[in-house]
Amino acid sequence: MSSNYQPVSGITPGARSEFRGSAGRSARPRDAATLIIIRELKGKPFILMGKRSPNHKFMPNKYVFPGGRVDPCDSRLSLPTDLRAPVRRRLAKHVDKRTTEARLRATALAAIRETFEETGLVVGAPTKTPLSSANADWQNYFAHGVRPPLEALDFIARAITPPQRVRRFDTRFFMISDQYLASDPEDMSRASGELTGLHWISPAEAHDLDLPLITKQVLKIVETRLTIDPAKRHAKPATFVRFRHNKSVISDL
Repeated sequence: MSSNYQPVSGITPGARSEFRGSAGRSARPRDAATLIIIRELKGKPFILMGKRSPNHKFMPNKYVFPGGRVDPCDSRLSLPTDLRAPVRRRLAKHVDKRTTEARLRATALAAIRETFEETGLVVGAPTKTPLSSANADWQNYFAHGVRPPLEALDFIARAITPPQRVRRFDTRFFMISDQYLASDPEDMSRASGELTGLHWISPAEAHDLDLPLITKQVLKIVETRLTIDPAKRHAKPATFVRFRHNKSVISDL
């Protein structure tokens, strides 16, 4: 645990994992990303969540934020803007030396693309210069006349699935304001169907849903983040949750 660790309310270092798996060599985690959209309604924050299908082998029937795996196409985009410097620095901590900036940027782009695919919502900023991609999902996104608003993304948490799981992910959690929604926040008619019951819910009410352990933890991080001046959030540390000897180790990034 890092020497500058500051406890996050509700997250207990050393807590035993809720996951159990067979003995043997651990699978290598795959990069994934999640996006938490903060929507202001009558002065109160709401977040978008949906329920994973019972047919999913990873976290079936659980309520989660939209997101998914990083694809090679996410590293190939050429964009006019970039993540803020503090966000880039946090993303670059505790990664393999071979990990490029493009790969780290791809985690943020994957969060936007997966949200578009799973919910139909367009998280983007208007652009006068049309963008294009050989990837069909990104091309459909660009057809809305937008670009990924990388400069507006806040990187708030990272979590690696415990060892001994058949499916493991190294997930980065990003947060963004609904002012970057370029589509009707209530229109999710183009959602892929991977998440059901998509709806906006207050953070307090979200605690009553059937959530994975890590989602509960990130939800508390979101609530803490919302108490900080929006202009200063990007500079605040992100929480890193990983496991050693079947116990969680929590530090700051």
